[in-house]
Amino acid sequence: MTAPLEGVLVVTLEAAVAAPFATRQLADLGARVLKVERPGEGDFARHYDSAMDGTSAFFVWANRGKQSIELDLKDSEDRATFDRLVAGADVFVQNLSPAAARRAGLLADQLRERLPGLIACDVSGYGLGGPRTDDKAYDLAVQAEGGAVALTGTAEQACKVGFSIADIAAAMYAFSSILAALYRRQATGEGASIEVSMLESIAEWTAAPTYAAVGNGSVPPRAGHRHTIIAPYGMYPMRDGELVMVAVQSNRDWVDFATHVLEDPALIDDPRFVDNPDRIANIDDLETMITSVFASVPAEELIGRLRAGRVAHSFVRDPLALWQHDQLRARDRFMHVTTPTGSTEVYRPPFNLSGTDDPDATVPALGQHAPDLVAELEARAAGRSAD
Repeated sequence: MTAPLEGVLVVTLEAAVAAPFATRQLADLGARVLKVERPGEGDFARHYDSAMDGTSAFFVWANRGKQSIELDLKDSEDRATFDRLVAGADVFVQNLSPAAARRAGLLADQLRERLPGLIACDVSGYGLGGPRTDDKAYDLAVQAEGGAVALTGTAEQACKVGFSIADIAAAMYAFSSILAALYRRQATGEGASIEVSMLESIAEWTAAPTYAAVGNGSVPPRAGHRHTIIAPYGMYPMRDGELVMVAVQSNRDWVDFATHVLEDPALIDDPRFVDNPDRIANIDDLETMITSVFASVPAEELIGRLRAGRVAHSFVRDPLALWQHDQLRARDRFMHVTTPTGSTEVYRPPFNLSGTDDPDATVPALGQHAPDLVAELEARAAGRSAD
């Protein structure tokens, strides 16, 4: 079967999460991704942990399906090799600091002066230009700058999102922009310069509460597990102590919830709860009542009521419970990858695309593909120059 990006060559100078996760998406779609790494050390994400049979969980997650080569760009011979590899590539991605990329001549616009057909993508923390352009920008810093921390947590305590949301946001915008550029190049033959910043990506993801704050002239309060403008929408303990999340999004949902779950149809027309704004205004009364009912009903019966009323609900699962999720297991959403230290199970890509197989399931050792790869790709670059 032919993968959508089969024949596309991506050369990437990347570390950590944002750029690697973007290029992993390209690898999942069949692109050949050549990861250029610092000799001896490589991508520092290799050393975050050793959770997956001796290999870093972060590195396995963001780097499957790639090939690795060690090059020291300060060495003239290695830099010449690197330049020939980029000359033969369809796509180049880098997430050096803007200043370092500029000094090395690796910004997209710099590269495309001599390689106009190249699709070159710069991924940075704060973007090229502006007062923060050269600041270090790890995920937590950008979560804080981008509004995510201020919006997350309880009224008393802000907190970060529990995974690398700013990195992932930037990665997915880089990925989608590269796909768009590849599509356009088919029609025009033109390459593209792409710039993606973590700050602008997370600002887009926090845009709705930002717009509300600007429009209302005040910042919405943190609501913990509650929703700031919808009720009931939150986490409640059942009689057995397990937590269940319940989401009542509309007045129609409220009718079903009051009738089937609370078993009190009179609440439908209770002036405290008729409409969503009423339920928000009387949230404490509402949640006291819900908590009381949930605590008084056996958990199995309560779940039956939620299902009978078709009320959206879910359970609070930690990562170990998620790993054994009956829905994921029933749909066979797992595959095995080979790592430098063995083999481990990972998630399949979160989509099914007809006519394609599972992606390449190899996580590269540092410099694993260097000798044959250099000769092959330099020949490709030479052939492209001759054309």
